[in-house]
Amino acid sequence: MSAAAEQERKIWRLTPKNAGTPVYLEVGAKRVFASAADWPGWTRSGKDEKAALEALADAAPRYAEAAKSARVSFPSTEGDHFDVVERLPGSATTDYGAPGAIAKGDSRPLSRAEADRQCALLEGSWTILDRVVAKAPAALRKGPRGGGRDRDKIVDHVLDAEDAYAHKLGLRLARPDRQDSAAVREFRAAIVAAVRAGANASPIDKNWPVRYAVRRTAWHALDHAWEIENRSL
Repeated sequence: MSAAAEQERKIWRLTPKNAGTPVYLEVGAKRVFASAADWPGWTRSGKDEKAALEALADAAPRYAEAAKSARVSFPSTEGDHFDVVERLPGSATTDYGAPGAIAKGDSRPLSRAEADRQCALLEGSWTILDRVVAKAPAALRKGPRGGGRDRDKIVDHVLDAEDAYAHKLGLRLARPDRQDSAAVREFRAAIVAAVRAGANASPIDKNWPVRYAVRRTAWHALDHAWEIENRSL
């Protein structure tokens, strides 16, 4: 396929259709995040809306592995078309590199079945992270300017972030040591339990809606799993 034909195909598949995958676009000054509304963790960014949607489509096969680990069916047509259901104003957090805006859709109540599905996809994201970390070398390839954390520092960073995310679910947990697998499992189980408990509750104070908490936590785990994978090559 020629480059022109491939570009035309990409533009076509990113054009919203009747059965498109619902997506939130978080639009910052320098970066745009595209997040699949019903697939927590399937979030990518780009310099503009088109680039973000292209990155999201390109990540579909990788995300399918997380869904497979969660034993959640991920149709092969997901990512063929996108339907932008909300555009969210970005912030300094967006431009820094994290999807920090809470969509109206994030406050939708969760049925028990949907809460089970969301939790399974979150756990699938952690499974991918653990699998990638187990295979990765301790020292990762550096960026073009010599930057980038090595493997263990990335894992510590993810745990630090998840400790902060847990606070947004109303939890006060002991942040586990990355080498203590039992403590990590207990830590994650507490987060999952909080998601289930808060599935139909309104967020209080500055707490996050559970859909957003799952979306942000799963994204962060997968984003760094894929970073480690890319920099292990």
